[in-house]
Amino acid sequence: MNAVRDPAAGARPGTDAEVIVVGAGPTGLLLAAELALGGVRVQIIERRAAAQRDSRALTLHPRSIELMDQRGLVERFLARGRPVPGWHFAGLDTPLDFSALDTRHGYTLFLAQARTEQLLEERARELDVTIRRGHEVVGLRQDAGGDGAGDGGSGAGGVEVDVRGPDGAVETVRARYVVGCDGGRSAVRRAAGIGFPGTDETLSGALGDFATVDPAALDRARAHGVLAVPLEPEDADPDDPAAGRTGGLTRIVLLDPQRMRTPAAEPLTLDEFRASLLRICGTDCGVAGARWLSRFGNATRLAARYRSGRVLLAGDAAHIHFPAAGQGLNTGLQDAMNLGWKLAAEINGWAPPGLLDSYHAERHPAGQAVTENTEVQTLLAELTLLPSYQRPAAALRKLMADLLGIEEVNRRLAGLVSALDTGYPPTDARAHPLAGRRMPDIALTAAGSAAVRVYELLPHGRFILLDLAGDDEMKRAVDTGWGPRVAAFTVTGHDSRTDLDGVREILVRPDGHVAWATCTTAVQARRAERARALADWAGLPAGG
Repeated sequence: MNAVRDPAAGARPGTDAEVIVVGAGPTGLLLAAELALGGVRVQIIERRAAAQRDSRALTLHPRSIELMDQRGLVERFLARGRPVPGWHFAGLDTPLDFSALDTRHGYTLFLAQARTEQLLEERARELDVTIRRGHEVVGLRQDAGGDGAGDGGSGAGGVEVDVRGPDGAVETVRARYVVGCDGGRSAVRRAAGIGFPGTDETLSGALGDFATVDPAALDRARAHGVLAVPLEPEDADPDDPAAGRTGGLTRIVLLDPQRMRTPAAEPLTLDEFRASLLRICGTDCGVAGARWLSRFGNATRLAARYRSGRVLLAGDAAHIHFPAAGQGLNTGLQDAMNLGWKLAAEINGWAPPGLLDSYHAERHPAGQAVTENTEVQTLLAELTLLPSYQRPAAALRKLMADLLGIEEVNRRLAGLVSALDTGYPPTDARAHPLAGRRMPDIALTAAGSAAVRVYELLPHGRFILLDLAGDDEMKRAVDTGWGPRVAAFTVTGHDSRTDLDGVREILVRPDGHVAWATCTTAVQARRAERARALADWAGLPAGG
């Protein structure tokens, strides 16, 4: 797939990479791929010598699956995962119904994090991303006065990063920007002096991956609030379309009232895990052959800033929380998709003023929403484990489960957890209601394209401008002024939707959110409005 870059943009002298991404987890891998898609020379620095074998996260939610669809990758993920239509909020008895949401991907995809990382690494390597494993960031310095604010791609200023290699030797590498995707204990965040306010851990749970379990006992465990789900086989054939759907390890996750105050950093033994199962559900479920045992805590923190000069944060480096409803990995992927095209625009010299800062403005509230809803879910779980609160907590959970039976309530929480309802505030108070929302993947026919739906127009990571009104001059004007950044299409037919009634043109961002839409009918007025919108989002036109 060809990277998108203005023809005048060449390699920048004086840097080892234009962007250094620290951390080769899902967030870092997707971000690096998005930057490379935008024509940026990017390098990943990863402390671990080999890819992670164990998987904390197990799910991709609808919005994350949509992001993969927008880049033409979704079939790779679907071939390895197992879709389930329902999900949960705080483990309440009434499930969230993702199938009722406005998406082609109304399900949770069970897919081990290690497999997600494998697929994203394949994507990054296809785009020639350099991944340096066994290298650790031990220092970071930004050039004085070179904060990257509106440098127009000049390359003025940068960041020096001290990297310790496998042999213990430290080298200094230089980049235009550095993005910390290096987890909750982020070295990048600390070096940049970015605050990480929040609350310390007060609760911990336990998880284990087992080669042997008693299948007959698992339903009994689930009835007592224990999560038990199958993982894909260790030796799954990556070319087998059924891989990941049957057999293999079983993941068991629990909260033990007698051990929930144990610090998450304390090692977990098989004997303790078995004892917890016996206390909770009267059986140890025959667990044996533990491949991984771990604790997880409810420390909840949100970075004070997602950007400090030429240093940015994404994923767990920017937000940590209890893994309620499996939102952490998904939030990180959405951070990466939001940041990638904006940082590429800044480096390539066409970003309009304030575009890179909009990353914090858009994603910090999203991170806050996740930290807040996970705290609510954690409290709903914890109260049932405290003797003095068990009765009222059970009544509260029943009430909330009953409320989830109301379609509108269920849809509201499903939209929150799935991230399909995540929208970004429009920059203009007069903006169309579509502005900032995710663009629905409507069926369409577009002149000059074989695409049959919107997301099939997005794989190259450019803006797409959809002309629903048939302006003969639109494509020529866009190709001349913004050709490498914006792909224009005349839509000759599309799905009928009330939110599209009267809409004449739609500008869709590279991350699939609507930048601008208009219902203006006067052709000359609409053309002027379009030119302003393109300049505001995709920068000045060529020669402008």
